[in-house]
Amino acid sequence: MDGTKEMGLRNVSSTCSISDMDDFDLSRLLDKPRLNIERKRSFDERSLSELSIGFTRGGLDNYESTYSPGGRSGFDTPASSTRNSFEPHPMVADAWEALRRSIVYFRGQPVGTIAAIDHASEEVLNYDQVFVRDFFPSALAFLMNGEPEIVKNFLLKTLHLQGWEKRIDRFKLGEGAMPASFKVLHDPIRKTDTLIADFGESAIGRVAPVDSGFWWIILLRAYTKSTGDLSLAETSECQKGMRLILSLCLSEGFDTFPTLLCADGCSMIDRRMGIYGYPIEIQALFFMSLRCALSMLKHDTEGKEFIERIVKRLHALRYHMRSYFWLDFQQLNDIYRYKTEEYSHTAVNKFNVIPDSIPDWVFDFMPTRGGYFIGNVSPARMDFRWFALGNCVAILSSLATPEQSMAIMDLIESRWEELVGEMPLKIAYPAIESHEWRIVTGCDPKNTRWSYHNGGSWPVLLWMLTAACIKTGRPQIARRAIDLAETRLLKDSWPEYYDGKVGRFIGKQARKYQTWSIAGYLVAKMMLEDPSHLGMISLEEDKQMKPVIKRSTSWTC
Repeated sequence: MDGTKEMGLRNVSSTCSISDMDDFDLSRLLDKPRLNIERKRSFDERSLSELSIGFTRGGLDNYESTYSPGGRSGFDTPASSTRNSFEPHPMVADAWEALRRSIVYFRGQPVGTIAAIDHASEEVLNYDQVFVRDFFPSALAFLMNGEPEIVKNFLLKTLHLQGWEKRIDRFKLGEGAMPASFKVLHDPIRKTDTLIADFGESAIGRVAPVDSGFWWIILLRAYTKSTGDLSLAETSECQKGMRLILSLCLSEGFDTFPTLLCADGCSMIDRRMGIYGYPIEIQALFFMSLRCALSMLKHDTEGKEFIERIVKRLHALRYHMRSYFWLDFQQLNDIYRYKTEEYSHTAVNKFNVIPDSIPDWVFDFMPTRGGYFIGNVSPARMDFRWFALGNCVAILSSLATPEQSMAIMDLIESRWEELVGEMPLKIAYPAIESHEWRIVTGCDPKNTRWSYHNGGSWPVLLWMLTAACIKTGRPQIARRAIDLAETRLLKDSWPEYYDGKVGRFIGKQARKYQTWSIAGYLVAKMMLEDPSHLGMISLEEDKQMKPVIKRSTSWTC
């Protein structure tokens, strides 16, 4: 595989394949070289054998299909494992204690975790609510620790909220929209609990969360893979919930691309940051949720119709993303040499991107070996920024080819100072500044350069990086990132994010005891201890179906 990383990945295969029904066995994946596991003590080169994992990459190929009906994700678990255990880090116990303090109860049942418990903060805002995207790493932590009840309750409660009528002013939202968050109001006098949901009508900017439905579908599959319990996903309520979400995404309109058109602020980056259009984060989550839904939808009359639509969309979306969002050294050089104002189907510069619009920084940032999915592609516009979440999800969902996945990891290693620095992981790179910042963010005082979503460092992304590292056979990268996080997170009281070019400073408006910072660390640690957990959140490419999709002449020289 290393031979594919020379001078970029311009000629990656455009052959697409998707899952026909259920998830696939990793043993059917492309032939991979076995890892040469050596016992080294250097900081940078710790390997799987150092984690006391006694199987090679070939043995790891079966992790997706493993589970234990007892609520474990496979093999042994952090709660019971002695064979695959670390010497516990002092932070782990503190992290679990803090995570359990964040649990929210509805009528005596745990239903989620609040965003943050920061008693020092004067303004609570909406940090006392259960966010769908924020709960995801908490859910993984509980699943990995053999505690699926809270996850099941969360899935059912949010599914119930989906059925509510949703209005912003006088406009009614789509029936399938999932809430951004919900809150439990306790009335101690009447001894009642009441749910209050936010579908975007209370959010800053009044933007509905496009990603909430995707996270819900992905979590439903993670629950199913972890517990082996198929009954929840097969209920008529969950089947209907998935179909409603998919109806919003698969509806036909004026789109000429298979990607989803989105407003700014519709995902983790929930403020104006110039991601409107076709942001990589949404496209990667869309792709992954389609594949998860494909494995869980029943083949009944209603299900078959959606399965057919999903299959067609997956083929088109995979081809579009791999062809037009992918950037490596060779592709950058090609764009740099583009001619413009081309007309007809023979055009090479399909989106009429002006080469002079390529920012100067990307020429220095792009290594000769490595690559990534850029932030956005639309007519006459390419957003060359790096976005961590979208690229990690692209690896986990197999939106990226095996070669592209390795190239993304090569980029992270090559640009460690820029993307990781002193605290993993940059949510976006680089920061936008000066006049561009004023135009793009509207002078947002929270998204100043190298802060918050504008180049801030987010510890929650540690679990996604770790999962991507394990899947690509590069656990030493994750180990190095976790070691960095362990030097600061507990001492700094688990901040929401860090500021600065290398993530040196606690974010100026960061909440302390941010739940997903805590959960992200725990999930990262447990996945390194027992990589079979990766099966919950990883999808491998199916090789049974190989429709040959050729690149159109309008993109080929």
